[in-house]
Amino acid sequence: MSVGEGNEQYGRKAFKRSKSHFTDRITADGRDGWPVEAGRYRLVVSRACPWASRAVISRRLLGLEGALSLAVADPIQDDRSWRFTLDPDDRDPVLGIRFLKEAYDARESEYPGGVSVPAIVDVPSGELVTNDYQRLTLDLATEWTNLHRAGAPDLYPAGLRDEMDAVMAEVYEDVNNGVYRAGFATGQEEYEEACDAVFRRLQALSKRLTRRRYLVGDTITEADIRLFTTLVRFDPVYHGHFKCNRWKLAEDRVLWAYARDLFQTPGFGDTVDFDHIKRHYYRVHTGINPTGIVPLGPDLSGWLTPHQREELGGRPFGDGTPPGPVPAAEVVPPQGRP
Repeated sequence: MSVGEGNEQYGRKAFKRSKSHFTDRITADGRDGWPVEAGRYRLVVSRACPWASRAVISRRLLGLEGALSLAVADPIQDDRSWRFTLDPDDRDPVLGIRFLKEAYDARESEYPGGVSVPAIVDVPSGELVTNDYQRLTLDLATEWTNLHRAGAPDLYPAGLRDEMDAVMAEVYEDVNNGVYRAGFATGQEEYEEACDAVFRRLQALSKRLTRRRYLVGDTITEADIRLFTTLVRFDPVYHGHFKCNRWKLAEDRVLWAYARDLFQTPGFGDTVDFDHIKRHYYRVHTGINPTGIVPLGPDLSGWLTPHQREELGGRPFGDGTPPGPVPAAEVVPPQGRP
């Protein structure tokens, strides 16, 4: 059964995330048949989805807005997949489709799996290229370099990749995916095991970040992006909706300051839509929240309060610079911001 972002499955007790089915890569040399080309591809996302949010943040930090266009789906799916009902005539203005499934069908008509975001679509053919959320952002950082903005940060530094890969694997298993294993568990033992793992890892990350500003090295990297997209959703949805309620993010001094530091960094918070996040989780996951009621809280104003993390040093963008203003068409509406 496909639920949520379209890449999850759960059975009688244990939750299992499906592997990405379309794993072609867009590379500088085009070895998979998909060369990096400005304007050729369209990134389809939901601002509700943490996996898609990684790609939105990476694209913005790297300054790829002019090279890789962005389609934002309605946070509420139906049985026909992600919908483009936020656009005029309920169609994506570039791809001309009403549902992301149409791009999947153009690539593989008998594809049996769920329709997930992020997805990159080839504009000329209308075919899906990849939905490999684990690899997609790494390729944006390493294969799209000729199209990066001047001053773009190095989000996957060669000298730190072994350490980054190890940290990101732990974060994925226990935090990124761990909250889903807790939220979709249908057995008490499975839930408790997943929830315990979430908070053990969060405590370890809090300790790691006590004396260092970023997860790996002294600049923002892909590792920080991957942790942030879960932390920013923690109190609004995972704490209550997914029953990860040992404590709130705002109750851990280090992680709360770390998350606020990133949120207030250009490229992070300006991509977050809390309205989309809450409406998606509470209305789509009817097995968990059958009434579809979206809670009023929590108070989001704390995201804009001082964090003092700059006292730890670090250089957010390394030798580079912050990204420029958000393109007008991509500004998050007021109801989605603190």
